[in-house]
Amino acid sequence: MTEELSPAERYAAARRRAAAEATALAPFRDLYDFELDAFQLEACEALEAGSGVLVAAPTGSGKTIVGEFAVHLALAQGRKCFYTTPIKALSNQKYADLAARYGADKVGLLTGDNSVNSGAPVIVMTTEVLRNMLYAGSRALLGLGYVVMDEVHYLSDRFRGAVWEEVIIHLPASVALVSLSATVSNAEEFGDWLDTVRGDTRVIVSEHRPVPLWQHVLAGRQMYDLFEEKGDKKEVNPDLVRIARMENSRPDSNGDRRRGRPKREADRERERRRRSRIWTPSRPEVIDRLDAEGLLPAITFIFSRAGCETAVQQCLYSGLRLNSTDERSRVREIVEARTTDIPDEDLHVLGYFEWLEGLERGVAAHHAGMLPTFKEIVEELFVRGLVKAVFATETLALGINMPARSVVLEKLVKWNGEQHADITPGEFTQLTGRAGRRGIDIEGHAVVLWQRGMDPGALAGLAGARTYPLRSSFKPSYNMAVNLVAQFGRHRSRELLETSFAQFQADRAVVGISRQVQRNEEGMEGYRESMHCELGDFQEYAQLRRDLKDRETELARQGAAQRRAAAGVALEKLKSGDVIHVPTGKFAGLALVLDPGTTSGRSSGRRGYDQHDGPRPLVLTAQRQVKRLASIDFPVPVEPLERMRIPKSFNPRSPQSRRDLASALRTKAGHHEPQRHRKQRSTAVDDADISRLRAQIRSHPCHGCDQREDHARWAERYLRLARDTRQLERRIEGRTNTIARTFDRVYALLSDLDYLQGDEVTEDGRRLARLYGELDLLASECLREGVWEGLTPAELAGCVSALVYEARASDDAVPDRLPGGRAKHALGEMVRIWGRLDALEEEHRITAAEGVGQREPDLGFAWAAYHWTQGHGLDAVLRDVDMPAGDFVRWCKQVIDVLGQLSSAAPLEGTVAKNARRAIDEMRRGVVAYTSVG
Repeated sequence: MTEELSPAERYAAARRRAAAEATALAPFRDLYDFELDAFQLEACEALEAGSGVLVAAPTGSGKTIVGEFAVHLALAQGRKCFYTTPIKALSNQKYADLAARYGADKVGLLTGDNSVNSGAPVIVMTTEVLRNMLYAGSRALLGLGYVVMDEVHYLSDRFRGAVWEEVIIHLPASVALVSLSATVSNAEEFGDWLDTVRGDTRVIVSEHRPVPLWQHVLAGRQMYDLFEEKGDKKEVNPDLVRIARMENSRPDSNGDRRRGRPKREADRERERRRRSRIWTPSRPEVIDRLDAEGLLPAITFIFSRAGCETAVQQCLYSGLRLNSTDERSRVREIVEARTTDIPDEDLHVLGYFEWLEGLERGVAAHHAGMLPTFKEIVEELFVRGLVKAVFATETLALGINMPARSVVLEKLVKWNGEQHADITPGEFTQLTGRAGRRGIDIEGHAVVLWQRGMDPGALAGLAGARTYPLRSSFKPSYNMAVNLVAQFGRHRSRELLETSFAQFQADRAVVGISRQVQRNEEGMEGYRESMHCELGDFQEYAQLRRDLKDRETELARQGAAQRRAAAGVALEKLKSGDVIHVPTGKFAGLALVLDPGTTSGRSSGRRGYDQHDGPRPLVLTAQRQVKRLASIDFPVPVEPLERMRIPKSFNPRSPQSRRDLASALRTKAGHHEPQRHRKQRSTAVDDADISRLRAQIRSHPCHGCDQREDHARWAERYLRLARDTRQLERRIEGRTNTIARTFDRVYALLSDLDYLQGDEVTEDGRRLARLYGELDLLASECLREGVWEGLTPAELAGCVSALVYEARASDDAVPDRLPGGRAKHALGEMVRIWGRLDALEEEHRITAAEGVGQREPDLGFAWAAYHWTQGHGLDAVLRDVDMPAGDFVRWCKQVIDVLGQLSSAAPLEGTVAKNARRAIDEMRRGVVAYTSVG
């Protein structure tokens, strides 16, 4: 029996209970059927106390709970909350979650594609929508109390990352910011910046995964653990190390026979190796193995859309079935209900029936080339457990709530847009973080497929690196510049940009460099004392010696360059049949030119000419070798010694032909002595600067010092350190105010174009302020010059597509088909205007490296946009452009987005605004109109 509390103790306990119940956190916790983790409670308490919060935690750890608490607080306080996400699909998903919890009347959605209940107190939106609202001074910002920035680490994205920083900088100070990030190694640095620009910000970092993750390698039929526990340490599984060593040292099939081993013994050894051979299992084999181990559902990441589709086909051809009869029926019922609005004639074009067969068997692909509706159905079926194996590109790792028991990585290399590169530790963490469903699985599993040449140690390094740094990609754009000047004027705009995370990081780097400069200067002072000379200023004397050495080096380099140039000119003059003497190299001696490999080879595609190395003559040497030489074999000019006729029957692949012609070569030119190249007189002898420096050195007082060379050694160290210090100081200068300097150049260009006048934004500038996109300035110039006036809606759509479309593969060829007539003329004008802007950017030193310049418009989607807006069928349009339906829909929606901007930005007296609205209506049909909310 517990001891009865005194009246005073009962009163104190009642006060504590009342205080706890008075907080908003208590009823919020009751909404969940599980206890909140310590980091979630800490973040929620900080938020309720009035602080902003940065929560950095692993994928799947439940950090969105903190964002949902911000929604709860806003509703409890009668204020608004905006919940922002990086992608529309994630916005749709979050809208559905919040509407289900708080009611559809309290939650809205704004994504550019959709506008649902925009006056609600809780609005889910993409980050770009909020940025645009801030610049427009939207009335929707009144009463805003909280902003949630989900996946805030997206500000590292080099294409869209600047939007996150713009929002963070421009949000009113009264708004509490909730930043949700994947685990990053510099969360404290990012938190320090947030504290600087937003005020009190608490940084909450959690490294704990609520569902433990196990790492495996699937090699042949065997699933190996990547790590082996040894006490408190984890080491790479020695079995994997042994397999890698065996794979790398395996001899070829004849190796045993060549070493003289008996045939029977060698055959037995090969058979033993064949049976123990490690191979990469096929995709159906992988799914079968995971199913047998109870590791489904699984997501297999394949860094190729075509690879994802092929994987599904391979599973179907293998007869793989993961669903029961009842599950197949439920799949068909859900799919038919969700696709009922798609016309029958489009179903075949979209590959609907093959896609449905895969879903019924529990297998599906997921990538950006799919119709959005199809992707959403795959996500829904996966969450319901009706799709058990998904083959996806890495875009699935961007926050969609689609966790699995297992994640499979086929390869550790992906195409990054420029080259095939190893995936980074951050990418590995993001991808494998999908494994392990909280509240369902007690553990998650990441499986990497064995590949020939795999290094288990490197894989362990990837798996063991849990974090990656957050790096700003912020750059001031043209649209940003006019919006900033309109709101704050030039000076204040410049100051605001200097508060960006990009400048914050640059300034922090400067601190480290400055410390190094300070250490260098201390070292230089010591060297200066050691080289002190009683006879005079030894630092001055040492600088004269250094200047002399630099001048001699420069002249020597110039001489070598002149000789290389002369040698190149001589090579250009060679002809087939010339007998020459190769001056140096492995093939030095007499040679007959078979093919000069000169500039004439460039246009014909012959291998002889190298655009960097110059002519590469193909020669027959006196020793009967046919070789293609390079400029390195000719450090000095070469001249023909004789001429010989090359028989038409000569075959360089025939030993007899080579022998006969080489014999004739020796007979013809054997009497020639090797060319002796007269040593050129040194230019240093006649150089006035060298004569002056030598005279100054001889007349300097320190030249007669007995300890001159000892002092010189210290002086050399001093000068070397001084040179390093100057380089560091240039780096400091280059990093200080970098964002503001870029803004100054952007401002100057916009002033030249009359978009800005001092602190005033002109009428053209106000138009630019309403145009968002990579080619914002080009769009504004096209409006100003009336390029699109008089175009039909379909023609306008075709032209506008060039502002958004970018071909996936680099292709310099002119697009095969373009709309004709006025549209073709307008597209030509757009390219002309871009050329003028490009030259103007070069004049103002605005470079692509700064992320500001206007890329060339891509005309590759103009035909498709034009014909779709005209009313052509999906089958005909996709056949013409050879494009997946999902890509087609995505590009159409981006065209619609820009058309919407034009409808509000274009002059009212012209035709563009009206035809932009008509084009939107005519484009938004069929598959382009199939958008779902939730």
